[in-house]
Amino acid sequence: MAKVLPFKAVRPTRDKVSLIASRAYQSYTQEEREARLNNNPFSFLHIVNPGYKYHKEISGLERYKLVKNRYDEFKEEGIFIQDPTPAYYIYKIVDRDNQRYEGIIAATSALEYEEDHIKKHEDTLEEREVIFKDYLKTVGFNAEPVLITYPDNHSLAQILQDNSQSRAEYEFTTTYRDTHYLWKIDDPKTIVAIKDEFANCKNLYIADGHHRSASSHLLQQDLKSSNNKHTGEENYNFFMSYLIPESQLTIYEFNRLIKDLNGYSKEEFLIALDEFYKIENRGLNYYKPTKPHHFSMYLAGEFYSLQLRSSNYVFENALDDLDAQILYKTILKPLLGISNLRNNKRIEYVHGRNDMAFVKAKVDSKEFEVGFGLKAATIDQLKHIADQGLKMPPKSTYIEPKLRSGITIYEF
Repeated sequence: MAKVLPFKAVRPTRDKVSLIASRAYQSYTQEEREARLNNNPFSFLHIVNPGYKYHKEISGLERYKLVKNRYDEFKEEGIFIQDPTPAYYIYKIVDRDNQRYEGIIAATSALEYEEDHIKKHEDTLEEREVIFKDYLKTVGFNAEPVLITYPDNHSLAQILQDNSQSRAEYEFTTTYRDTHYLWKIDDPKTIVAIKDEFANCKNLYIADGHHRSASSHLLQQDLKSSNNKHTGEENYNFFMSYLIPESQLTIYEFNRLIKDLNGYSKEEFLIALDEFYKIENRGLNYYKPTKPHHFSMYLAGEFYSLQLRSSNYVFENALDDLDAQILYKTILKPLLGISNLRNNKRIEYVHGRNDMAFVKAKVDSKEFEVGFGLKAATIDQLKHIADQGLKMPPKSTYIEPKLRSGITIYEF
């Protein structure tokens, strides 16, 4: 039973939403950030990068307090307003490839996260969890929803269709040529219908935003312990999420780039690979894997296809079937000596939207010695791994849609 609730969003005025909405702070290069900060006084980047105003890099608690100050200024100036009653928000994205994503922005339960009814498939770093928890506690809001998926539901799909026929509250197109739409649902009967449909859903699955949800859970624990009148219904018991049906997720792979062969020559490395793989030299012919347990490798100016010899590999659980895990267990760790995938400086990750041509260019530049291409994981793999309480290696999936910050804000 999933508890998914409406909330009173703080939102930009209709005329400024396209100016305010921003990508995640880390996704911009320094040059891109500076261009937006210099030319757009309404960008949400001014809130999350308050040091810009003082031409100074600011970190820690001092930065968090200034973020809160900038946010309050936007509210005081009427750039942000808060809806008077709780609502659900239909959010639709149509990207430049005409891929459509349509779901509901709502508040999801930190307790259900704790009890594993909101399931995870990635590990998180405790240090990052604590840092972001402290940030949330100081600023008192969350501006980027966690991406959560649920099984396709005909009734919810019909509600979304019926309530997105009128003019959207927001409609704007980004410089990426993605068009964004938002409709507010505050009709009491429709709110009950949405709440009841999610109540019939046994589990929800985090698609993207594991650290954000983990930090929200830590915040809930922190504020609960300091509140003698805690009821479980306070805003801090929930976190903002964007819930979309499973069929609408787009999952890309993360390809791997390695700086060296860990002392192997090219010939020695190919011989070592032969224990687990059937190897075919494809020369200059571009190769991208299309089947599970097949990999592309680009080495010394040539493409290779690697097909796992399943007789030499043991499948013990759902994680062992994941190509990112297979690559780790058969090549990255035993041959290339990369045991810690999070912190090893010899490996970098490139999401699959950049494809193997990008990998080839990086290897040809001599920045890396070898590149591996994977087939994207499926939603079923993601769910099976989460259901077994297992965690994928880092950078196993690159999932879209990617959401903009500052369009709906959840206060606690």
